[in-house]
Amino acid sequence: MDIRNIFKNNKKWAQEQLNKNPNFFTSLSEHQHPNYLWIGCSDSRVQTSQIMNLPPGEVFVHRNIANIVALTDFNCLAAIEYAVDVLKVEHIIVCGHYGCGGVKAAMDSNTPGGVEAAIASNAAGYVGNWLSNIIDIIKFNEDKLKNLNEEERYNKVCELNVLEQVKHVSDTTIVQNAWKKNANLTIHGWIYSLDDGILHDLRIDKNTI
Repeated sequence: MDIRNIFKNNKKWAQEQLNKNPNFFTSLSEHQHPNYLWIGCSDSRVQTSQIMNLPPGEVFVHRNIANIVALTDFNCLAAIEYAVDVLKVEHIIVCGHYGCGGVKAAMDSNTPGGVEAAIASNAAGYVGNWLSNIIDIIKFNEDKLKNLNEEERYNKVCELNVLEQVKHVSDTTIVQNAWKKNANLTIHGWIYSLDDGILHDLRIDKNTI
């Protein structure tokens, strides 16, 4: 696809919005008051506003490979801080997805000579180091994974990753301080199915210290 077509598509989309609502962009440019912070995967098949069927302005979004909330990731922490302290969102959604490539790479590498060895030799680059977060999750939950078949194990690791990242969000001083001030803030763990486009609630909500 010629990249110049993106500008044509953009103009077509903008005109369609104006045809529906002449004040669409004027209203949108004045402010943003989203009620949700979405922390999701960078996977191009998981489009946040689309799968939630919400218009622009409703969701503040942070995405990275495998929806990881690393407490050393200032980018992610800054997004959480801005969403909680400035935008006053009431819901933080950590959403993973089945069929996550980051999770699969971590699972495939969780063997001698895999990514772990490459990390030790500094040959895996940024992605390898990033995936070490999920490798740790696999190690710590091996008892829950050992009796599952390959597909079940894959899906379970995707879910466990979401669970771990919900804990990380809840443990940030940003969220802890908000709860101490009685903020109406809930952390949710969801997972998305690429096969049918359906969101699933993993029922691990947290809304208090």
